[in-house]
Amino acid sequence: MRHSPPTLLAAPQASAATHQAGLHFGVLQFDGPGADLPQTNAKPIAEYVDLHDNTRTALQLRGYTVKTNSGYLYTFPTFTLGAWKTVRLKIGQGANSAGTVFRKKKNFWLNNNSGSLTLTAPGGTQKDSCSWRANGRGSTTCH
Repeated sequence: MRHSPPTLLAAPQASAATHQAGLHFGVLQFDGPGADLPQTNAKPIAEYVDLHDNTRTALQLRGYTVKTNSGYLYTFPTFTLGAWKTVRLKIGQGANSAGTVFRKKKNFWLNNNSGSLTLTAPGGTQKDSCSWRANGRGSTTCH
């Protein structure tokens, strides 16, 4: 009996993930390391969401909002995000810089179990959204 050589199947080439265009959410740390209590600035400051500007021009973020599904709202002050740059919105208190802005509140903002965020332009146009569920890491990638 004659055996045919085994058939080799070519694996499909992995395609590179496309990166979302425009202004959008990136990494979201919804549950910072450690216990929530006692509540100090260290825990809320460990929670953040990154916003990426994947355009060729700088964007003025004044008036853009980030809102949670539970109704917490952050409105950007005058802030310019450079082309191809990222800004990290931290939940706790601190001094704003070119790469980090702070919500400047002491209370928690992001639910450890699940939730969603919406990014809205000053005219009311929704630019992006991100949802999460507890995953053992306390973080997710929104794009």
